[in-house]
Amino acid sequence: MLRNFLRAKLHRAAVTEADPDYEGSISIDRALCREAGLLEFEQVDIYDINNGARFTTYVIYGEAGQIKINGAAARLVDVGDRVIICAYIGLEPGEIAGHAARIVQVATDNRVVSVHTNAVHQP
Repeated sequence: MLRNFLRAKLHRAAVTEADPDYEGSISIDRALCREAGLLEFEQVDIYDINNGARFTTYVIYGEAGQIKINGAAARLVDVGDRVIICAYIGLEPGEIAGHAARIVQVATDNRVVSVHTNAVHQP
């Protein structure tokens, strides 16, 4: 049985663009993807801190500093909104104890402020 856990998170990134006419996805600065370990076409959940909107899409690599929401989801955000971008992983019970989520804190200009990992703790 797989259990789902946070694998990586970009915390408080700022939306730089929203394009409802583009074919789906979120364009993310390659450097941010590298820091978080996000791959192109990987599924991510987006949580808008400003308005509470939550949606699922996939990553495409963007330009430096870019966090661009594309397609229908562009109607759920405003430029300047702060978002949390999360990727999850399914783990077998024996893999859980060794798992740690990678957390990338992001500044208002979408540069990395800090990177750390959080391990899973037993209750």
